[in-house]
This record gives sequence, C-alpha cells and structure tokens, in this order.
Amino acid sequence: MTAEAAPDSRQRVLLVTGLLGAGKTTVLKVLEDLGWETIDNFPMRLLGQLVGPSGRKSAEARPPLAIGFDSRTRGFDPNRIIEQVKTLSDRTDLEVTTLFLDCSGQELERRYNETRRRHPLASDLPASAGIAAERELLEPLRRWADIVIVTTPFTSNQLQQVVRERFATLADQQLTVTVSSFGFSRGMPPVADLVFDMRFLDNPHWDPALRPLTGRDAAVGDYVSRDPAFAEAFARIRDLILLLLPRYQAQGKAYVHVAFGCTGGRHRSVFVAEQMAQVLRDAGFSPTLLHRNLGSRAADLVEGGAA
Repeated sequence: MTAEAAPDSRQRVLLVTGLLGAGKTTVLKVLEDLGWETIDNFPMRLLGQLVGPSGRKSAEARPPLAIGFDSRTRGFDPNRIIEQVKTLSDRTDLEVTTLFLDCSGQELERRYNETRRRHPLASDLPASAGIAAERELLEPLRRWADIVIVTTPFTSNQLQQVVRERFATLADQQLTVTVSSFGFSRGMPPVADLVFDMRFLDNPHWDPALRPLTGRDAAVGDYVSRDPAFAEAFARIRDLILLLLPRYQAQGKAYVHVAFGCTGGRHRSVFVAEQMAQVLRDAGFSPTLLHRNLGSRAADLVEGGAA
C-alpha cells in the first residue's frame, strides 16, 4: 500500500502556458533563478512519467518544478491536457498549479513586428490571424487555469517582479550581502554595488602607536570614532544602506556588495566595515565580511603624504 505524503511535503508543480509571445520564456527564467527546476516545450503526453508514480517518499526532497508548454508542442490538445492535470491534482504528493499568460492581440502584433518573427500558426498570413487562431485554441486552458497573468502592460522587468512576488518563498528571497574594506591605493574593488570613501576621517596611520594595528583593534576604533564627522556620517550611510537593501531585494537582485575604502585599507575602512556588518546583522541580514587589504604592509609610500 502506498503511503500518502504529508501536505507540507508535496512537490510543487507549475504548468506555464499561454499565448506565444506573452512571456513564457521570461517566467521560466525567473523561476529558474528562484531555485525551480524548469523545462520548456515539454511534450505534455509525458507529464505523468516526468512527475513519477504517486506517493513517492522522496517528494519532499525535490525542488519545485515548472513545466512550460504551448501550442507548438506536438500533439497539443488543451482538453486532453486538462484531463491530465485533473488526474495529477487528485494526488496527495503533488501541488499542481496552472499559470496562463495572456496578452492583447495588438501588443502581441507589436512584439512580432519588433522581432520580425512569423507567428507559427500563420506562416503565410498576418500575425493577427495566427494570434486569433491560437487564442481560440487555448481558450479551454485559459478558463481552466488557476492563475491568469495579463502581460499587456508589463515590461520584461515588471513581469519578472510579478513572478517573484507570486512564486518566491521567503527562503528564495534572501539577499546575499557582502560588506568589504579595501585600500584605494591598491585599486578599486572590481565588483561593488555601493562604494563609500572613508578618507575624510582622521587617519590612524599617522599615530606611531596605532600604525601597526588595524581597524579590528579597539584603540583604532576609538580613534576613528572620536573624529567629529564620524557619528553623523556613519548614521547617514547606515540609513541609506538599510533603505536600499529591501529595495534591491524587491527588484530581484540576489547579491549586493557594499565596500568601504580608505587609503591603505587597514584602519578606517576596516573599522567602518566591521561596524556596518554588525548593524546589518542586527537588522536581520547575514552579511559576509571581507577585508581585502588587511594583511597588506603598512607603508608610508602606500599611505602617501595625505590623510
């Protein structure tokens, strides 16, 4: 006897279909970025074989699955597909959802003209004829679908955001934040989203007792903190970063690198990066902290003649 899967162990299966040109490829790409397994142009007659037999004990270990198909699929029959989906929806180990992407005929015509592609259902006719024939063919699927997204007013980026909002779990939406320090005299970091120049702060390098130390040492931190500009500047940078990170996350950005620079990359930038990483931890983020030049040799030639 096959054991039934617990509701929270069901594998998510999303069937993505709709009018050609309405955005299926974009949707599948976003889902892939969110950690879904994605298959496009799948022969729907093989759907049962793809998801496997009912009651698989390993269902909870499998990532969600998104399957794209459209009117170009060999043997495409909307009513037969609906019957297949009904059968799968009765299974206790699967959570099956159908997403239909719709779009106005006028907008689809514009997209076909823009790409100079022929509509597959209108090889020798205007694109409008193919769009009308396809819309009639797909009507049963549109009526059946659990979710219908009309992409007419959306840019590609807007459609991506809609998909993230609907299908990303909390775990999917976690933002990977890196906080780093570096020395301008040794070159800018090659990839950074936000760069803050801390060379306006008093430089501990010119204190002989502090020169061998780094921004991780309390004495250096006290020295930098006593600069009259430090508290206000740090507060403003902190508030800006805390404002921007959720906005980046909402736009689907997966990685954000915040870099702090000073002359040699051993004192001011290290201290500020350490402090900012703690602020982000307190705010619920899990930043990776990197100090690019912490092990670099402290030298007057590197620091130069200016603070």
